[in-house]
Amino acid sequence: MRILIVDDDKEIVDLLAIYLGNEGYEIEKAFDGMEALDKLAQKEFHLVILDVMMPQLDGLEVTKRVRKNSQIPILMASAKTNDMDKIMGLMTGADDYVAKPFNPLEVIARVKSLLRRANYSHANQKQDNVIEAGPLIIDKQSHVAQTKDGVPIKLTALEFSILFLLASHPNRVFSSEEIFDRCWKMDNYVSYKTVMVHISNLREKLEKATNGEKVIQTVWGVGYKIEA
Repeated sequence: MRILIVDDDKEIVDLLAIYLGNEGYEIEKAFDGMEALDKLAQKEFHLVILDVMMPQLDGLEVTKRVRKNSQIPILMASAKTNDMDKIMGLMTGADDYVAKPFNPLEVIARVKSLLRRANYSHANQKQDNVIEAGPLIIDKQSHVAQTKDGVPIKLTALEFSILFLLASHPNRVFSSEEIFDRCWKMDNYVSYKTVMVHISNLREKLEKATNGEKVIQTVWGVGYKIEA
């Protein structure tokens, strides 16, 4: 699998390239936003590690442009660590966010988690049947969500995981903590706001595709559900 590392700090890029290369990933490097977009247009990548603060185009703008036609997993990295900075990254379309300075082993763990969710790792993976949820048809095997009228819905890997989790357990209420545990598959629970941002993005996409239908319901003080 091919990973693009984008950062204007050459030492960080080289360090991550060594660690990820040792894990068997094919690595390419970019040192500003424009170079990253050029490389993404030329080759197929399976994941992008993207710094926020860069010359020419920052990571937020790169993410916006990438999300116009691709759902490739994006791991955003930044020295900005407050909740609003993380929320901005996630709202823009990033799948995960890691704060600098980081432990390269944490980055590796997040990369593997994102790739697993994106369905790039198929070994021993149980494939479930297509399920219906209100106006939606969701196919886990092909990682496709669409309306019953055939309108495709472009979702990130995390958004799809959340949707499939809720849809495959109709009427069950999942707390933010449960959603994080099942979909992020990581030990550290950073902030319930992370889940809220992804739910908000997911709702916006679903409502746009279904002419405003409220597919995901909020049970205030408890969590989220999709009714049967």
